[in-house]
Amino acid sequence: MAEAATVARTVAPAAGDGLDERGVEFLRLTGVHAFYGESHILHGVDLTVHRGEVVTLLGRNGAGRTTTLKAILGLVGRRTGSIMINGRESVAMAPYEIARLGIGYCPEERGIFASLSCEENLLLPPVVGSGGMPLDEIYAMFPNLRERRASQGTRLSGGEQQMLAVARILRTGAKLLLLDEISEGLAPVIVAKLAATIRTLKAKGYTIVMVEQNFRFAAPLADRFYVMEHGRIVEGFAAGELGAKMGMLHDYLGV
Repeated sequence: MAEAATVARTVAPAAGDGLDERGVEFLRLTGVHAFYGESHILHGVDLTVHRGEVVTLLGRNGAGRTTTLKAILGLVGRRTGSIMINGRESVAMAPYEIARLGIGYCPEERGIFASLSCEENLLLPPVVGSGGMPLDEIYAMFPNLRERRASQGTRLSGGEQQMLAVARILRTGAKLLLLDEISEGLAPVIVAKLAATIRTLKAKGYTIVMVEQNFRFAAPLADRFYVMEHGRIVEGFAAGELGAKMGMLHDYLGV
């Protein structure tokens, strides 16, 4: 499983997946069930993500949000249903094949290689075609990484490691970014920097699905929200409906 996760984080998509088709459906899950051994975690998840938008999965710990990201990548024991990525059915694909459809995964544990320098971590993922973000553009987005480019992964702060984890998937050429709790445990100034980064990536046409416990971080960034409970989507709504949904969110999330 760990090896598959590394592959899914580092393999770039096939050439030809552009960033300029905003509003076109990129990802659709229909009736997705996911299992770890005999444990049935997802129970018929349905959701849709369009190019160029930010979608946030909300829910308490254990609701199935991270498993949803892993199911998209094929990193669960078994999955059924339909997962369409960029118009292709992927539910029977291996993780490395799914990654080549244009998926980049930033896991909650970050997955930084401790023995490699910051820049070596960035250079490790292969870049297929011309879609990967060049180092100079990454360093312009994350100046801290330029300053720490020769530092080992173990010597980076938590915030710098999180920046590196996000930057690394940009190097692959991925167009759909799956971000799992990227604000967790970080100082407010770093959280604000990550929020600015997401806005920049959205402006560039990237598509982003976030799992977030930090509602204050996620709320201003998302175009649409899905609320999960016990492995199911219980509510989906647009950012413009957020005010009207606060009572429901309080019931499910305590916000």
